[in-house]
Amino acid sequence: MDINGVSAVVTGGASGIGAAVCRTLAEAGAKVVIADLQADKGNELADEIGGMFATVDVTKTEDIVDAVEMAKSAGPLRVLVNSAGIGWAQRTVGKDGSYESAADLDAFKRVVAINLVGTFDCIRIAGTAMSQTEPLDSGERGAIVNIASVAAFDGQIGQASYSASKGGIVGMTLPVARDLAAIGVRVNTVAPGLIDTPIYGEGEGSEAFKANLRKGVLFPQRLGEPEELASVVLECVRNSYLNAETIRVDGGIRMPPK
Repeated sequence: MDINGVSAVVTGGASGIGAAVCRTLAEAGAKVVIADLQADKGNELADEIGGMFATVDVTKTEDIVDAVEMAKSAGPLRVLVNSAGIGWAQRTVGKDGSYESAADLDAFKRVVAINLVGTFDCIRIAGTAMSQTEPLDSGERGAIVNIASVAAFDGQIGQASYSASKGGIVGMTLPVARDLAAIGVRVNTVAPGLIDTPIYGEGEGSEAFKANLRKGVLFPQRLGEPEELASVVLECVRNSYLNAETIRVDGGIRMPPK
C-alpha cells in the first residue's frame, strides 16, 4: 500500500518507539497525527516532520475521535499505529501475606484500560473512519499496526498486568483482522523486545543497567534501536499481503523469570 499523501494516527507518538514510527511514516510521505499526552514533545515532533499534534488520552473515546477527525482533514485516513502504553511492576501476593499487601487491583485495571482497552477503542474508531474512505484499486482501505511486547509471551515476575494487556493485544489480532477484512483493513501486531529508548534513563548507571539487559539477547547482543522497530511497522503498513500476524522484533531474546 502506497502511503504517500495519506494520513496516519500514531498513539503514544511523542517519544520512544512511537516517535520513531512517526518519523518513518512521514519520510514515506504520510501526514502524521501524533496522538499523545506530552504536548511539548508532541508539538516539537510535529514541527520537525510536518505533522500535527493531538492531545489524546486513549481511555477517552472523545480524544480518539478528535485525533481521527484531525487526520481526516489532512487526507484519507489509512494508517493507525497503536503505540500508547504504560508499564507496572508488582508481585501478586505481598511479602507479609496480608490481604492489604496483595497486588493493587486498581493499578492492574489501569494498565489493562490503557494498553488493551485503549488499543481496541482506537481500532474501532479509526476502523470506522477507514470504512468511509474510497478503497484503493486492490480493495484495500487501510492498515492497523499494534505495538505489543515480548512480555506477551515471556512475562517476568511482577509483570502480570503488563503481560496480560500485551497478551490481549496479541490475542485479538486475528479476530479483529478477520472482522475488518470486510472493509479492506489489515491488522498486524509487532512485539518489540528490549528497545533502547529514554525509558532506561541516561548516564553511567543507565548504561550499566542496559549492558546487563543485553546479555540475554542472542544476536546482535545489544538493545534494539527504535528505528529498527519502526521499519517493521512500516513493512506491516506497506505489504498488502501481511495480515493477522504478530511479529517479534527482539534479537532472539527469551526473557528469564526476572
